[in-house]
Amino acid sequence: MWDYLQHLSFWDWLGLGTVLLILEVFGAGGYLLWIGVAAAGVGVLSFLIPAMQWEIQFVLFAVLSVLTAVYWWQRQRSAVRVSDQPGLNMRGQELIGRTFVVQSAIIGGRGKIKVNDGVWMVIGPDLPVGSQVRVVSQDGAVLKVEAVS
Repeated sequence: MWDYLQHLSFWDWLGLGTVLLILEVFGAGGYLLWIGVAAAGVGVLSFLIPAMQWEIQFVLFAVLSVLTAVYWWQRQRSAVRVSDQPGLNMRGQELIGRTFVVQSAIIGGRGKIKVNDGVWMVIGPDLPVGSQVRVVSQDGAVLKVEAVS
């Protein structure tokens, strides 16, 4: 084992980097990518500096692995942005406060309203077809409504 470690070549590091990159393809979420890049980097450095001792190679691999992982973590955190349109892709949220006509009578607290070319399930007070209702909130795919006086 000691003999193997003392004769590490750049091919060993490039092979480790390749294996890690192949494992990344199977869905590691980007983490093995950067460790594989660190291994390939140590392989390139050991090619350029063939007299580098194995202890230095391992320390260099550890340092490069941590640096690339921190880089990846910071890049992922900066990619999360808060939208200037908080209701984007929340179709029911844009309906709150608007009035609609009951399409299917609200009986037992449940009914339907027509919104543009779609129909939404609603919960609210019992009302006949044709009544005006105002959307007050959303609970998943169901809108909560109140009667408009």
